[in-house]
Amino acid sequence: MRPLLAFLLAPLALLADGQKFSVDYPISSLPSGFGFPTTYNLWIPEGVKTIRGVIVHQHGCGEGSNKSAVTAADDLHWQALARKWNCALLGPVIHQPEAANCRLWCDPRNGSERVFLKALDDLAQRSGHPELASAPWCLWGHSGGGFWSSILQAKYPERIVAIWFRSGTAYSAWQKTDDPKLVGQVPFVELPPAAYEIPMMANPGAKENGDKRFNGAWTGTLAMFKAYRAKGAPIGFAPDPLTSHQCGDQRYAALAFFDACLGLRLSESGNTLRKIDQSQAWLAPLLGDAAGPAADYKGNAAEANWLPNAAFAKAWTEYVKTGATSDTTPPEAPFSVATKTTATGVEVTWDAHADLESGLRQFIVLRDGQPVARVPEKPANSFGRPLFQNMSYGDTPGLPLAQMRYVDKTGQAANRYQVVAINSVGLESSPSK
Repeated sequence: MRPLLAFLLAPLALLADGQKFSVDYPISSLPSGFGFPTTYNLWIPEGVKTIRGVIVHQHGCGEGSNKSAVTAADDLHWQALARKWNCALLGPVIHQPEAANCRLWCDPRNGSERVFLKALDDLAQRSGHPELASAPWCLWGHSGGGFWSSILQAKYPERIVAIWFRSGTAYSAWQKTDDPKLVGQVPFVELPPAAYEIPMMANPGAKENGDKRFNGAWTGTLAMFKAYRAKGAPIGFAPDPLTSHQCGDQRYAALAFFDACLGLRLSESGNTLRKIDQSQAWLAPLLGDAAGPAADYKGNAAEANWLPNAAFAKAWTEYVKTGATSDTTPPEAPFSVATKTTATGVEVTWDAHADLESGLRQFIVLRDGQPVARVPEKPANSFGRPLFQNMSYGDTPGLPLAQMRYVDKTGQAANRYQVVAINSVGLESSPSK
């Protein structure tokens, strides 16, 4: 039998202080093949020696979702999390036509699991990081991506650091039938005991509750939460008060959750994940908005929200009340500022790391210490806080990708330029050196 073909692309240019690689797979005509062409984009922080984990940002169903997912690995904010923990950021793109059955990929047993593992192997080889093929995963999934993640937890619990379910899980679907021949249904999933040790967060939009189209995202994640929590699983329920099925500002809570879980679970060496010590957790009532240490909780812990630590409990409390989180620390100053005199003026370029707590909204360009421009002039985001990279419905940067670049039409070669970063809550960095 012929192996699945992979077209390995050359590593793309250095960007955002890291390196990017891609692999493409065509449709295979073999009976055991996968029914959709796929692309996997991988970003690796500059200078990382050993990759400790892979942060997987899996889009949802439909053509619009997969088209916007092409920028997932370019996301400066998600890259900040990867950089902190020496992880890679992976953005899968399943090229599903709008009319095609999403279950043909969001149930990983239909072939997407095999291509996902193949991509990790190929990217490990291409990037020169063989450890990538066996590194543990953080799984973030929106809608069908959450569906996909919930089935992977049954098959690879020992490889999963944590899961964030944004408006999607297969839990309710696999309760309906154990007949794999029923089109559109999901064969029953047997969860091993290790699956109930994975830290998880169910994150539907509050406006999905009762919605004609998206109510299942609310009822499914809630049912999953209750069933898992009854078995002692470390899982919480974090409804977004502002949204329906769109992702909104959930990234601020999701990144805080993964940050906490990576700190609790990654080993100093090797891939064996540490078990969660639930006695150190914080608990909160289901659909409540106040949390406290597990040792002080007066209610039934088996029905309460599990939150990994005090820092995330604070973020969770803010998020379920307001739909976002606060931040009191300014971002890092931009770096690698360069100028070039052109026919149209002085071109200023720079690089910057996103603020892990609140991302990047905008930059101020200084000429001889005085502000001459803001980039972008008017940051936008139809789904949440205005951001430098804008945002899609599915939590990915908008196209065309924003550039850290400004042309000063009245500038002179003798001028001295600096850049200031502004995070999404409006805090400014010190000027670049």
